[in-house]
Amino acid sequence: MKSRGVYETPGGTILTTAHNALEMLCLDRETAHYKQQVSLKYAEMVYYGQWFCQLREALDAFVDVTQRNVSGSVRIKLYKGKATLAGVTSPKSLYNPHLASFTMGAEYNSTDATGFIRLFGLPMKVAGIVSRQTTAAKPAKKK
Repeated sequence: MKSRGVYETPGGTILTTAHNALEMLCLDRETAHYKQQVSLKYAEMVYYGQWFCQLREALDAFVDVTQRNVSGSVRIKLYKGKATLAGVTSPKSLYNPHLASFTMGAEYNSTDATGFIRLFGLPMKVAGIVSRQTTAAKPAKKK
């Protein structure tokens, strides 16, 4: 039987806040999103006592790869039981202020956006076409 007690881990909260900030700076978006899903599964497996299973070992390998470039310095503000991010820097940061500005330089071609939008929206466009076709093909119900 497991207790439904309250678990307080102030040190864990501080470390998790700091580590998450570094990951957001050092991981690409897709890897960061997938790692969030892996983290939930990993926590569930640990909670259920499934430490010695193959899946946990496989998830360890995934996490090891994602953490290769996660390093840097984080400042955390502690106040009334909360850990708030105050600053983060990393030599492995994927953020480049020259590429992330609103000033369009030589590395940006505005026609690229059109192609990206069309490709990204294609599944929704196809779903809309199919929906209209199947709705039009249905005979009206008699009352």
